[in-house]
Amino acid sequence: MVLTALSTAFASVSVFAQETAVTATTTANTPEAKVDMDAIYKSVIFYSLIFLSFCLFVAIVGRAIRIYELTREVQGKPAAINWNKVNASLFALFLLIGLYGVYWEYTVHGSMLLPDASSEHGRKIDEMFNLTLIITTIVFIVTHILLFAFAYFYKHSAKRRAYFYPHNNTIEKIWTIAPALVLTVLVLMGFLTWRSIFYKTEDPNNKALQVEVISEQFAWQIRYPGSDGIVGDRNYKLTTGANVLGIDFKDKNSRDDQMADELWLPVNKPVKVILGSKDVIHSFYLPHFRVQLNTVPGMRTYFEFTPTVTTQQMKEKMNDPAFEYVLLCSKICGQGHYNMQKRVRVVTEQEYAEWIKQQPEWLNDDLRKAFNLPASAKPVTAAPAAAADTTAKDSTTNQPKAATI
Repeated sequence: MVLTALSTAFASVSVFAQETAVTATTTANTPEAKVDMDAIYKSVIFYSLIFLSFCLFVAIVGRAIRIYELTREVQGKPAAINWNKVNASLFALFLLIGLYGVYWEYTVHGSMLLPDASSEHGRKIDEMFNLTLIITTIVFIVTHILLFAFAYFYKHSAKRRAYFYPHNNTIEKIWTIAPALVLTVLVLMGFLTWRSIFYKTEDPNNKALQVEVISEQFAWQIRYPGSDGIVGDRNYKLTTGANVLGIDFKDKNSRDDQMADELWLPVNKPVKVILGSKDVIHSFYLPHFRVQLNTVPGMRTYFEFTPTVTTQQMKEKMNDPAFEYVLLCSKICGQGHYNMQKRVRVVTEQEYAEWIKQQPEWLNDDLRKAFNLPASAKPVTAAPAAAADTTAKDSTTNQPKAATI
């Protein structure tokens, strides 16, 4: 069966290579033109062929060794290969390779982690994450050294007999109580951190800025409160071509609300994000602020956080003039969800105040007629289009980034 698969794969690759060569020959203008093999090297069948060839090679070598051992056994000679020593040596080798792999992960992939959190609660989450990572890494290294060293030092030997050691209460108490204590501490830390994030005491002297973010396939709609500081009500039954969010303008708090193409946040100011969805479950994700919460159709969800680092400060910190915070969807919500992005700007209070004055109101003349409201004396602004923002870049790579679940 393996030979059949190899023959089929080899024939397919050969035909593909011949077609590539013929195409290159007919299109080349000079005799020195070379065949472009990149397409072959990128094909799945090419690497499948290599894998099958390796498996066949291992099988042939294994059969040859087995025949050699049977021949010595028939001739009454001792075994030529001590497989117990071979396996023990392989265990020791894999231990060294595994420990190097841990070191490599920390040094190579560790440098690819996000920078320090840019929010107050984000620092607590990072501390909890780092503590968990340190504990699990230590346990991983110690247990694997014991596991592989045990297999190496206590390999089978004809000079000694195995010792039957069925039970030890002390050891069982240690490996039951110690993990239980560690996990209890970690769970309590997580619980207290969660409460500090979701159950905050409101400071009357520093009230949170309300911002509503509504998700849909495949875009974000952003609504800011007006001078009253309160985002008005919504009702999905009021959704029309003009009223894309189903805003209830009978609620006076809705009449001065403003729309925006980007999410601007004042630094060191609490922000209460009000989340909703027009179609399916999406996920409001601000990686640099350690913020992630689902948006659910028919339900309002909330998340409050305080940005602590402005976009400009982060550009200097990262030494990256092109750096931008970004809002992503971390659910796989459909074909175009990778493009479901918005740029996020953290600015000073003064910059935010100047910017918010320039943002148009949601309430236009069409909506005023629909809700029987008097015409506005202000210049008319068209309702926002439900189009995805494609300008936001992934802040870690400066390339558009696909959100993952």
